Amino acid sequence: MTQPPPPPSLTPQFCFNTVALRDFLRISRGAIDDSITQNLNALITPSTAGFDPSSTSTRIPRGPRSKTISSSSCRNFKNQVLFPSWQVRSDVLNYCASVATSPDPEDPESVLRQVENERDRERVVDERLDPYSARFFPREARTERLATIIRQERGVENIIRARSWGLVAERCGEDWRDWEEALNEWRKGRERSL
Repeated sequence: MTQPPPPPSLTPQFCFNTVALRDFLRISRGAIDDSITQNLNALITPSTAGFDPSSTSTRIPRGPRSKTISSSSCRNFKNQVLFPSWQVRSDVLNYCASVATSPDPEDPESVLRQVENERDRERVVDERLDPYSARFFPREARTERLATIIRQERGVENIIRARSWGLVAERCGEDWRDWEEALNEWRKGRERSL
């Protein structure tokens, strides 16, 4: 079974390096969520009986899509692989969101933006008369760009988690909570054990 990548060291530089941030999220999602079916298939205990030639029939079986997995295997997968991976990604997104909402004294474009803002205050622009007037609008601060990226990645994360949790619930057949409830309960259990 695939293991998630190690958590990155959380620094503002990591967050502002959006390529590194997105690469970490992509690799983490690829290791666990994108290959969730393979990970769940790896939990199924191999057959104890010998090979059955009738299992190679060309007919497509009807009924449940796949075998259910033992509850202990599912629980271990969720507690040791799935939830920790989700938690690391949540920690990264939460940290970078806090960086995005904090003042950025090291923004390399802040002086340039201030000069442009002064010039723009004096300029009168009518977008209907000048369709190219957008070039006169102020540049976005890197904290604002980071906040936009974090919002987008959180949306992606919600979609991916809902899909993964749907497959886990279908294959494990024991948990009817939604993924947010299950993750929050896992967090509470983890806090109690610390």
